[in-house]
Amino acid sequence: MTKADQAVDTAADKVATFVRDARGAGGLKGKLGDALADDPEFIRKLKPSLIKARAGGRRPAEPGPQAPSGPQVERPRSKRPGGPGPWLVIAAAFAAGYVLAKTIDWRGHAHPSL
Repeated sequence: MTKADQAVDTAADKVATFVRDARGAGGLKGKLGDALADDPEFIRKLKPSLIKARAGGRRPAEPGPQAPSGPQVERPRSKRPGGPGPWLVIAAAFAAGYVLAKTIDWRGHAHPSL
C-alpha cells in the first residue's frame, strides 16, 4: 500500500468518524451525517492504486446500478380526455371557414366597385 493509498484510507476513516458522531448528535448535524453516510465507501474506491489497476484493465470496475429492462409504470388505460376529437375540430374549422368565405363573396356582389 502506497502513501497515497494510506492518505485516502485516513481521509475515509475521518469521514466515517464524522458521520458516526454527526448521526449521534441529531438535528442539522445529524441530517448532514445521513447525507454523507455513503461517502467513506466511495472515498476508499478512489485509491490511486485501484484507479491505476482499473485503468490498466487488471481489475474490473464494480458494477453500478443497472437500468430497468422495461417500463416500470404502465400508461393508464382510460377513455379519451373530455372534449371533441381533433378530427372533429379540424372539420368544424374547415366548414366555418368555407361558410365565411362564401358569405364574404356573396356580399361582395351586392356592392360592386368600379
